[in-house]
Amino acid sequence: MIGYRFSEYIPSSSGGNAFKQLLNIFMQLLNITAGDVAQSLNILNDLDRKYNLTGDEYGIGDFIQDLKDQGYVKEEENGNGNFVITSKMEQQIRRRSLEEIFSKLKKTDRGSHQTPFSGEGDEKTANRRDYQFGDALDQIDMTASIKNSQIKHGLNDFKLTEDNLEVEERDYKTSTSTVLMIDISHSMILYGEDRITPAKKVAMALSELITTQYPKDTLDIIVFGDDARPIEIKDLPYLQVGPFHTNTVAGLELAADILRRKKTKNKQIFMITDGKPTCLKLGIKYYRNSFGLDRKIVNKTLDQAARCKKLGITITTFMIARDPYLRQFVHEFTKVNQGRAYYSGLGGLGEFMFEDFVRNRRKTLR
Repeated sequence: MIGYRFSEYIPSSSGGNAFKQLLNIFMQLLNITAGDVAQSLNILNDLDRKYNLTGDEYGIGDFIQDLKDQGYVKEEENGNGNFVITSKMEQQIRRRSLEEIFSKLKKTDRGSHQTPFSGEGDEKTANRRDYQFGDALDQIDMTASIKNSQIKHGLNDFKLTEDNLEVEERDYKTSTSTVLMIDISHSMILYGEDRITPAKKVAMALSELITTQYPKDTLDIIVFGDDARPIEIKDLPYLQVGPFHTNTVAGLELAADILRRKKTKNKQIFMITDGKPTCLKLGIKYYRNSFGLDRKIVNKTLDQAARCKKLGITITTFMIARDPYLRQFVHEFTKVNQGRAYYSGLGGLGEFMFEDFVRNRRKTLR
């Protein structure tokens, strides 16, 4: 019989679908709890009691066992029975963040950024031109060239000459060195609003994007509070805010020093912050002022913006705040650097960064 036979769908009793659903929730909880497995499982238990996430055939105990069996979590080496996430889980969290934030991403073979210059590049365009001495052989459009020869000489006297050759224009592509600055000051969780979790999620998505699609690029991540320090990609799930002020100057100094040592021509800083600069380190002492915009701190910050401009480093600021006086500061900061600024809510942060990084467009949204 030709055709299809339809029957009632009966879910598998293996718990595979249940595991995937719980894993998705569990990874979201790990982002919120900074990688604390015990706390995430406790919250998952509470959610299960309240919303009946599991059934009689597959429970939280089965889920924990599957996490261990599939290598997502492991027991700590000190033997106290606590679980920690593995490198496999760290990569899975980054990949899930990429899928969530950059769901429209299309893969390319080379994974690099387009430039407005055409020539002997990597990616073909729709433009065609006559062959010129020095053009690479793989740029020649053989189908179009043979067609030109047939039109000019006919089928009976076929000959392919230089005048018949047609060349495909290609876009040059370039590599980029990026430093991602993440604000970990206390204001990132102030007033009950969790701003650090979306920032971490965007950072993990960006790191996964670069390592998978743009392998020629470099990405360095630094966090800044009272001081600034570099962190590894694998540290992102565990990132937490602290009782810090916002030393933007220290973050920019460290980012510029990192990029100064890179050999790539295109260098940029992505800075995720929700507040104004409120701290400076003068020698071994800290100068702090959380009230208003302190001119002493602001001027030092603008000096760093100007320094980066001289070094050819573009700064893109992702501002998770809409206070008018903060917008004015970011406008002034962006003007000094000739960079870009995005005033984004927590939900649109990833989309803004995706657009700016992949398309590499130079514009400022005000």
